[in-house]
Parts: sequence; C-alpha cells; structure tokens
Amino acid sequence: QVQLVESGGGLVQAGGSLRLSCAASGGTFSTYAMGWFRQAPGREREFLAGILRTGGRTYYADSVKGRFTISRDNAKNTVYLQMNSLKPEDTAVYYCAAVSNYWPPQTSRGYDYWGQGTQVTVSS
Repeated sequence: QVQLVESGGGLVQAGGSLRLSCAASGGTFSTYAMGWFRQAPGREREFLAGILRTGGRTYYADSVKGRFTISRDNAKNTVYLQMNSLKPEDTAVYYCAAVSNYWPPQTSRGYDYWGQGTQVTVSS
C-alpha cells in the first residue's frame, strides 16, 4: 500500500511558476510509474504528465507540453511537477498517482494509488 502526499500548491499570478511535490511512503517507490493529473470544478480528471519508474522517459498532455516538467528522485521517494507560464485555465486541484508498472498510463483508471490533491489557483 502506497501513501502519496502532495504539496506546493497555492495562489499565483498568470505567468508565474509553482513546483508541486508528491512524497510517497509505504512501498518501493522505484517500482511505481508516476503521473500527475488535475481536476477543475465540473470537469473530468485530466492527465498532465507521466514518468517511467526509472525516470528515463516522460510523457505530457498537449495542454501542458513545454510549460510543465515532471521529474522524480527515487532516493527521496518524491515526484515533482514544475509548472511555468501558468494560466488562469490551469486552476484546479492537482493530484499525483502511482501504479505498479513500468509505463505511466495516461488515463486515471490506470492508477492504483492517489494523493489527496493540492489546490492551484492562477489569477489573471
């Protein structure tokens, strides 16, 4: 059983940056592919980025490609999401997720474990 705890959300002006962290415990972190998702009110949970369990390859949704960067530190059991050039439409609750797999799925149903989410609000 893996527990995930996100942090780093908050209020930022458009054009600003935030770095989200997701700390994992209770499992062998390096055996899990990781993903970041977000969910805005009234909308479905949206895949943003995924990373192999080894960290060797990353995947991005078109909506964030070139602005967001996913990375992981297996020694610290942590995955990160660096978010630059933020826009008001990036406002949502952001979640990290884990799956005992090599590849990170790009749909929410592909993941076994979820964090509680962290709110990101981008003001115009």
